[in-house]
Order: sequence, then C-alpha cells, then structure tokens
Amino acid sequence: MDESPDLRLLFHRLNNQLGIILAHAELLEAKAGSDVSRARASQVVSSTLEAMGTAKEIRRIASTATEAP
Repeated sequence: MDESPDLRLLFHRLNNQLGIILAHAELLEAKAGSDVSRARASQVVSSTLEAMGTAKEIRRIASTATEAP
C-alpha cells in the first residue's frame, strides 16, 4: 500500500478506536444481565465489525487510487 503517511496514521488511529469499542462491547455482551442488554451489546459488536470492514475497504480503494498513473 502506497498511501501517504498521514492517511496511514488516520487508518491506524481509526482501527485502534474501533478495536477499543469492540473490546468493550464484547465485554458488555459477556457480562450482560439480561437478554435485552446482551442483544444491544451484540448489535454494537456487529456494527463495530462492519465499521472495521468498511475502513479496510476504504483503505484498499484509497491505496488503489494512489497507485493509478
């Protein structure tokens, strides 16, 4: 990937932040006292994983765009 150092840093920061959200959501899911709480935490886990996938796809597209002549 030939992205700019600034872009690489932004993706790194975003992935770190999403990782923290994911870890907390998984902890909440594991310790949920009710089915409703567990379902809400599960939704946060799913959404965070989707956001991580979206960030990865954006990074792929951005690196492809910078490689084009």
